[in-house]
Amino acid sequence: MKKITIAIDGFSACGKSTTAKEVARELNYRYIDSGAMYRAVTLYFLEHHIALTNPREVSTALDAIHINFVVNSKGFSETFLNGVNVEKEIRKMRISEQVSAVSTIKAVREAMVSQQRKLGKDKGIVMDGRDIGTVVFPGAELKVFLTADMQVRAYRRQLELLNRGDLVDIEDIIENLTQRDRIDSTRVESPLKKAEDAITIDTTNITADEQVDKVIRLAISRMISR
Repeated sequence: MKKITIAIDGFSACGKSTTAKEVARELNYRYIDSGAMYRAVTLYFLEHHIALTNPREVSTALDAIHINFVVNSKGFSETFLNGVNVEKEIRKMRISEQVSAVSTIKAVREAMVSQQRKLGKDKGIVMDGRDIGTVVFPGAELKVFLTADMQVRAYRRQLELLNRGDLVDIEDIIENLTQRDRIDSTRVESPLKKAEDAITIDTTNITADEQVDKVIRLAISRMISR
C-alpha cells in the first residue's frame, strides 16, 4: 500500500496527540506534533523575553530557533529546541497560557508551516494540530477533526498535567481551554476550523484505543483506494 498523509485537527485536549502518536506507531509512520512546535517557539520567546508586538525581535528569534523530533526508547518522538529536550517543559501551564497568542503571529505561522511541509514532503506521516488539513496539507488523503465536551477535555488536561507533577484547578483549565478555543478559532492567520472533507470524531464517550482504531481503519481504507 502506498503511503499517505494523515492530518488530525481539532480542539485542545480532545486526544489529538495521543491518537496521532499511536496511529503513527502502528502504521510505522512518522509522527509530527505541530502544536509542540508552537509550544517550543513560545518557550523560546518567554525565556528570551521576546516582545510579541516587535516584528524585528520576533523575526530575529525565529531565525535562532531550530526544532526537531527525536524518537525515545519507548518509540515516541520528543521535542528538541536547539538541541535540548523540552518535551516536559513545553507541556506546562505557563506555556499553555501563552501559546495561542504566539500562534496568532503571522511570521511565526509562516515559519512553522514551512518547516511542517518540509517534514511531511515524502508522505508516510501523521501530523496533528489546528490547521493541518486546511493550510499545511490541504491535499492530505485523510483528514480527521476531533472534538469533545469541555468538561471531558478539562478533566483530560488536568490528568495529563497531574501525571507530569503539576496540580492545576479544573476551573483554571476550563478558562484556559475556552480562551484558547476563542483565539484559535478567530485568529486571522490559519484559524482553527474543520476542513470540508474532514471526518469528525467526537471523543467524549470513547476511549483512546477506540479513537486510534477509528483513524487506522479510515487510513487503511484510503491506502487501499489509492
